[in-house]
Amino acid sequence: MTKVSPSMLSADFSRFGEELARVEASGADWAHLDVMDGMFVPNITFGPPVIKAIRHCSDITFDAHLMIQDPARYIDAFADAGCDMITVHCEATGDIHDAISRIRKRGLVPGISLNPETPVEEIAPFLPEVDLVLVMTVHPGFGGQSFISDCIPKISDIRSWADEENPSLEISVDGGINTDTGKRCVEAGASVLVAGSSLFKLDDMTQTIQYWKGFGPDEE
Repeated sequence: MTKVSPSMLSADFSRFGEELARVEASGADWAHLDVMDGMFVPNITFGPPVIKAIRHCSDITFDAHLMIQDPARYIDAFADAGCDMITVHCEATGDIHDAISRIRKRGLVPGISLNPETPVEEIAPFLPEVDLVLVMTVHPGFGGQSFISDCIPKISDIRSWADEENPSLEISVDGGINTDTGKRCVEAGASVLVAGSSLFKLDDMTQTIQYWKGFGPDEE
């Protein structure tokens, strides 16, 4: 089944803990935490203290997406805050191999992400070291953007590599995901859908999440 990871960037921050509990109750697999530092991307969101504060609100897997420079500096802090998975960007400054190694040493799931303009070849050196690839289908840093269809071939290319080298690799897609674009991404080889506004605008996201989970190569 396809996994669904609602992006907490679209949640009501004044009720962050309640929103997290709502995501878990809806049947989501992970909660996607968009961390922005105002340097790698223009916006600033939240960091380890906020994540630690909401950790007790839910047992759902914390899927942290670090849109920050030199992420190796902060891996321990995010691990201590309660993250289960940490994805870093191949475009970030610092030693990205070291960041991935630190994530693995903390017993967490390491991931690598690439922006819409970044070719798949840029993440090739990191693929043997990670368990997840996050394909950005919008430019990182802002919610509510339109899906960039030109990114779909990247999903297919990464899936082809995974089929040969690491069939268990999770391929996550983030940006402009709704029922239509999500299905297209899964058909291209994605196994995880990250979605913000299209889910949080719903009073009850349960039915939509369950429907998305049914996306897959065998769906008629």
